[in-house]
Amino acid sequence: MVKIRLKRTGKKNSPCYRIVVADSRSPRDGKNIEVIGFYDPINAQEKLDVERADYWVSNGAQPSSTVSDIIRRAKTGESTSGKKSEIRDNAAKAAAEAKAKAEAEAAAEKKAAESAEKAAAEETAETSEG
Repeated sequence: MVKIRLKRTGKKNSPCYRIVVADSRSPRDGKNIEVIGFYDPINAQEKLDVERADYWVSNGAQPSSTVSDIIRRAKTGESTSGKKSEIRDNAAKAAAEAKAKAEAEAAAEKKAAESAEKAAAEETAETSEG
């Protein structure tokens, strides 16, 4: 049986994949029939020869679930987001929310201190008059 699957390349902790057509009995990083694209999840890059993928699927090749998603995105023109950029965006968003929350708390504390100061001043003015 022929499968369209990912073949891992790249450094340790920095994966990059080739999209290959291979016999299902061959090892993940072993011999393949044809390379039809690549997928870089870290930098959100992917390229696929859709014509060759369609050819192999029409001849009975079974794409893996990840490759099916890549084929769908390639056909619809949908973009992908990389893991690192997603983490970076989430961290920036969280930092902005934390900063806004801290500023709001500081403003509330300042307002409370001013109102307490004003109340104390009014109280001392009433006691000195009366």
